[in-house]
This record gives sequence, structure tokens and C-alpha cells, in this order.
Amino acid sequence: MPDTRTPPITAATPEATVPWWRVGTAWLVMGGPATVVVAALFTAYIAISGADTLVDNVPQTKDATAATPAVQARNHAATPVKP
Repeated sequence: MPDTRTPPITAATPEATVPWWRVGTAWLVMGGPATVVVAALFTAYIAISGADTLVDNVPQTKDATAATPAVQARNHAATPVKP
């Protein structure tokens, strides 16, 4: 009974023509970017479907610290305590 299986592709047989989908390196080269594209689309879906609403105005209160800008509050929290 003759062997009908395709022989393995090696560098020693350059005359062998193989379809691109049979070459493992092609899948490796295309698989990385394809995975990144799918992950980016999934991340965009999560970001769009779970987006928070935009706050247009800051509530005005009598407490001055409630409207303190974030950078000023952060810098104040990082300063050392004076004895």
C-alpha cells in the first residue's frame, strides 16, 4: 500500500510547493497582529458600552475644599507635615 501522506517540508526540499495555510510560520506571523486587532475591538466595545456620563457642572457648596482642583489637592497631600 503506497504512503499517501504529504512528506514534511524541510529546507532540503526547496522544490516543494505548499499552500500558505500549511506553513506554520505564516500562521504565527499573521496570528499576532490578528489577536491584537480582536483585543482592541473588544476593548473598544467595553469602553463604549460601559462609558460613564459626562459631568457638565461642579456642584457649588459652601465648603471650599469640595471644589479644589485635583492637581492642587494632590500636591497638598504630597507635602510633608510641618512640625
